[in-house]
Amino acid sequence: MGNEPGDGRYYLLKVAHEQFGRAPAELDTEQLQQARRIVERQRQIEEAVLRSPEAGGVVIPAAQVEAALADIGSRYADGAALQAALDGQGLDAAGLRAMLARELKVEAVLERACAGLPEVSETDVSLYYFSHIEQFELPATRLARHILITINPDFPENTRGAALARIEAIGKRLRSKPERFAEQALKHSECPTAVQEGLLGIVKPGTLYPQLEACLFELGPGELSPVLESPLGFHLLRCDAIHPARRVPLEDVLPRLREQLQARRRKVQQRQWLARLLQQVAPEEIQAHG
Repeated sequence: MGNEPGDGRYYLLKVAHEQFGRAPAELDTEQLQQARRIVERQRQIEEAVLRSPEAGGVVIPAAQVEAALADIGSRYADGAALQAALDGQGLDAAGLRAMLARELKVEAVLERACAGLPEVSETDVSLYYFSHIEQFELPATRLARHILITINPDFPENTRGAALARIEAIGKRLRSKPERFAEQALKHSECPTAVQEGLLGIVKPGTLYPQLEACLFELGPGELSPVLESPLGFHLLRCDAIHPARRVPLEDVLPRLREQLQARRRKVQQRQWLARLLQQVAPEEIQAHG
């Protein structure tokens, strides 16, 4: 990796972490080749952006560069860990600042390419909402608690027979005094939720083991399940409340959805601008090498 130019080493470090969550030196051959292809394409695009007319006069304040440097530093345990990563790539803080300034300038030019882009209107948002209404449908959920007794043949009290007897005894107590569920969970449950009195919270479909979920979604508010078994052991479930399926109203999503649509519109505009820019660059490169 020592033959990479300075900006190439920086981008290789970045791509390796973003794509694979690892340092470049930890990538296998195929991953390293893939990362280098991404870096090469990224650098070609950036070169074209920085040579474009829209790049003229764009200046990145030093404070913005320092903020970006601080953000990178926050991803490492401490300054020494960041320095070790830079050393591993043959980079220093000055070189990193220069690369960040370049990267920020590219982003600023891309934003400039969106100048004059019309704002997303409430009508635009409404049209999207009603054309994609399925995206705003929320499934029914349950507010639930449970008690778990695990099966572990290494402990006499957790052999299968003993565990089943224990949870059946808890279930018998709760059927006569259902208000004691929180107390019994805190006292007997072997799940970490015991400290929250067995509270599982809001349970969405697909969250629990199928056998537990099927039973929970058949329970009414305040009802207790029979003893249920999962790979973890034996359970008792209680449904505290039913939250029916519903549709999120337009007014609840309007601001966030408008931001998302505006961001999407900017991305489309930037991709189109880049495509035109790269089409212009390609013939120039062919002529230069011809």
